Amino acid sequence: MKYSRRQVRGKAYAVPELKFEKHSLTSFSGLVVFQQFFRVLRLKARLARCFAHQKMGKVFSRSILFLQLVLHLLLGYRELRDSRYYQDDPLVKRLLGLRRLPDVATLSRMLKEADAKSVANLRALLRELLFERLANLSLPRLTLDFDGSVLSTMRRAEGTAVGFNRKKKGARSYYPLFCTIAQTGQVLDFLHRSGNVHDSHGAKAFILACIRGVREVLPGVVIEVRMDSAFFSDEIIMALEEAKIEFTVSVPFERFVELKGKIERRKRWQRLGSGFWYFEELWKPKVWNRRFRFLFIRTRTKRQQKGPVQLDLFLPYEYGYDFKVIVTNKTLSPKKVVAFHEGRGAQEGIFGELKSHCQMGYVPVRKWLGNQMYLLAGVFAHNLLRELQMMTTAPSRRTTEKRTPLWAFEQLRTFRGGLIQRAGRLTRPQGKLTLTISANHWMKHRLLDVLKILQNVA
Repeated sequence: MKYSRRQVRGKAYAVPELKFEKHSLTSFSGLVVFQQFFRVLRLKARLARCFAHQKMGKVFSRSILFLQLVLHLLLGYRELRDSRYYQDDPLVKRLLGLRRLPDVATLSRMLKEADAKSVANLRALLRELLFERLANLSLPRLTLDFDGSVLSTMRRAEGTAVGFNRKKKGARSYYPLFCTIAQTGQVLDFLHRSGNVHDSHGAKAFILACIRGVREVLPGVVIEVRMDSAFFSDEIIMALEEAKIEFTVSVPFERFVELKGKIERRKRWQRLGSGFWYFEELWKPKVWNRRFRFLFIRTRTKRQQKGPVQLDLFLPYEYGYDFKVIVTNKTLSPKKVVAFHEGRGAQEGIFGELKSHCQMGYVPVRKWLGNQMYLLAGVFAHNLLRELQMMTTAPSRRTTEKRTPLWAFEQLRTFRGGLIQRAGRLTRPQGKLTLTISANHWMKHRLLDVLKILQNVA
């Protein structure tokens, strides 16, 4: 149908007069889903047990304040003072079970008063929620990825230090080590560290603790581990081998000049795929007690390698090719081993979402434990959103060579804009509490479908 210019165009010069009245309006109608979701998980009661050892506040309990931090991040806010923008939102109050939301000073005080036992209990609850999901999935094998991520800050918070920081050189930072589950794209646990430590600092004990935790809950599962070259050491490799864990670890050229010589002397490479070649051999550094399977990979590139001349002493160099070495105890074909190891790049996507949408890089207070608790709130927000999607949708993939997540997860930004941030009005016609939302066909069906599934689960 064609329209005339007069039917389409209109003049709008006048600015409407503004009025601010209390009409029980909410900007986050989609939180009704989380109200039912938290009830299914019994989240409030479980959070309350994490703080049971502390003296309860006169008005606000610490468990509710922590839950508000999780909601704060799910709604897309960063700094604590941003909570003023939803102080009067009725649906946020209902979800938290409050008639009045705490002010900024109360949230800040809760973080400053955080203690080690509360943080340990929250980490235990984080693992417990994830283990419940893994037990329901009954997977034959589970893939753990380990890597660190730099959290920069301009303030002198307790425990921050100047270390390696690719993007903000000279800035103080934390450098936590994360363990993520490849099949669900969730964080199992993290080790909070100062920013001036090496990637492998405290890694062995943390890795073995994560493995023990998985085996206690899932005794029959086959555990796989993937790590980058920062974790390559005889201590970690031998510990994984003794624990009967399948692993792939990148090998650093800078520490073993012999590897450069092996690659340069190699004349025949076997084809691995389009633009990829390999050879393998059993090898060990001089100080190691036994040999392992080393895969040498050559990749065709279209760019010329550039960098300091001194790197020629360590790195193999040839125009048009990049090289890498992987050590493994897997008995799969080289192609499957390489695909498995390359799949660990998905962990960078998890870090990206945690930093961009769960504000993992924000340091709100000067206390070590308070900042760790805020980081936990961000990880809870990430894991809970993924758990909600797994609970209400069927897996879209089977296990792949790269161990891609079994669900095609929706990012928090998309979920927030599509479902959570919807205007609505709370009313009580004939005494029945009613939430009225705009009649968007897609949003209506999705919201009702999710609520129906959650009610059936409950």
